[in-house]
Amino acid sequence: MKTKIVVVDKNVDEEKSYTQAVDILKSGEVVAFPTETVYGLGADATNFEAVSKIFEAKGRPADNPLIVHVDSKETALRYVQEVSSKALDCMDAFWPGALTLILKAEPEIFASNVTAGLQTVGIRVPNHPVALTLLQKLQLPLAAPSANTSGKPSPTLAEHVFHDMESKIPLVLDGGATEIGIESTVLDMTSEPPVILRPGKVSKEQIEAVIGTVRSSSGNTSNVPKSPGMKYMHYAPTAPLYLIENEKGLIEKAIEYVQEKGKSIAVISETEYPMADFNFPLSMDSLYASLRKCDLTDADLILASVESGMKENDALMNRLEKAADHKWFS
Repeated sequence: MKTKIVVVDKNVDEEKSYTQAVDILKSGEVVAFPTETVYGLGADATNFEAVSKIFEAKGRPADNPLIVHVDSKETALRYVQEVSSKALDCMDAFWPGALTLILKAEPEIFASNVTAGLQTVGIRVPNHPVALTLLQKLQLPLAAPSANTSGKPSPTLAEHVFHDMESKIPLVLDGGATEIGIESTVLDMTSEPPVILRPGKVSKEQIEAVIGTVRSSSGNTSNVPKSPGMKYMHYAPTAPLYLIENEKGLIEKAIEYVQEKGKSIAVISETEYPMADFNFPLSMDSLYASLRKCDLTDADLILASVESGMKENDALMNRLEKAADHKWFS
């Protein structure tokens, strides 16, 4: 299969780009497209065979549910039931945007491989013009996990998608760099109080300002997860990644220790370390791009500097810890 990248630009035939994507999706194939969080790998969420192609392209475990993207709150309400007033308040406050709500699904709408056989579904309205226009023209719900090889850093550029998905999918819609750079917050509305299953740009404090108390999940490693990002190792670069406290002199000593063993080292940090072989920036919107740049080097080991105050950033620490498989350099 040849993978084509189409730039969605008002200076070219934008309508033709969308028509091509819609035709591919309606034929049961997969299309990658940008959202404000990361690039998604979309397929018709009502079509089992189409959704299976997402799992095949990503190499994704079948018990890992997919988030469904729709074009509006009104559309979402057609696909879910027993929606609480708190859920409605979240929709009004944060949609379109980077908040996924876990709700009870209407029966016999979504393909079983979207929900991993559960009675619940994760659903959101993305806040990106390309994603919204595609959904409005398609008039179907799109199951769309991140458009990367399963377990690897999520894509924030179309070229990242092409790197992972070349010859696996027919089309990538290129809408430029994503704005946020990490996946959506996932909030389970089937629990009381609601539970954050995956932290993201929309914070616990922002949600509590709208609906009151919410809890943070302790994670899930054994049962079928309700949300992506709960069970398996995610976001990992090829070289081993270790977290390290940004204490005075500690990173320099670690770099020296690794290099004395004849190994090369990459550091992702808010600060540049000239003695390191490679340096890349570390922030919420640059994390995945930096991890992917590490993969383009010959670094034998990667250090991620945990700066003062960073541990309070639940979303960034969640991605860093998963990428490092919770390993700290010591």
